[in-house]
Amino acid sequence: MIRKIIKIDSDKCNGCGACASACHEGAIGMVNGKAQLLREDYCDGLGDCLPACPTNAISFEEREAPAYDEAAVQAAKAQKANALPCGCPGSQSRAIHHRESGCQTAEPVSSRLSQWPVQIKLVPVNAPYFNGADLLVAADCTAYAYGDFHNTFIKNRITLIGCPKLDSVDYAGKLTQIIAGSDIRSVTVVRMEVPCCGGMEHAVRRALHASGKCIPLQVVTISTDGTILE
Repeated sequence: MIRKIIKIDSDKCNGCGACASACHEGAIGMVNGKAQLLREDYCDGLGDCLPACPTNAISFEEREAPAYDEAAVQAAKAQKANALPCGCPGSQSRAIHHRESGCQTAEPVSSRLSQWPVQIKLVPVNAPYFNGADLLVAADCTAYAYGDFHNTFIKNRITLIGCPKLDSVDYAGKLTQIIAGSDIRSVTVVRMEVPCCGGMEHAVRRALHASGKCIPLQVVTISTDGTILE
């Protein structure tokens, strides 16, 4: 049948996941850091996801699509309610228990941060410390999840942090300016395993491509219990 249904422009999508959270029917999901319409029969064509998108990547179109299946949507909602307390797997509430080491020290841990500010939105694109730097672009939560974050990741790097889900901006533009205008030696992205964090990785990849430079890139994924997955 011909009906109104949403259309997602993957080039505009920054991977924040806001549309997936706003879609009460569960029609939208995150795939490789991009929003996708996963179930056409779950899309009711009302467009609750449109105002949630910070980059205007979602619009309506009329085309051949299966009819909206409300019964299937309600069944999926019931199944999800039994599995997770909310629609976002990155927001699942759970306790994490770590084994304490036998040796405790009173010595304070020194900060490895070498510049300020660190927020992507606040840092000046032409700061002199970018020249010759190894750049760390990290999702906010990573420093809280990984215990030795300063020594493992911040040490000897220039640090930029942000949250692609909560910040209603596209980081790719500013990161492109930084990379194109400075002699960046390498880029390390540290993200969480949750799907919305794919927006951070995707923004860096877009920025590297747009800069026209060939710079080594490493992506490290942290699990919610604080272990390095890759």
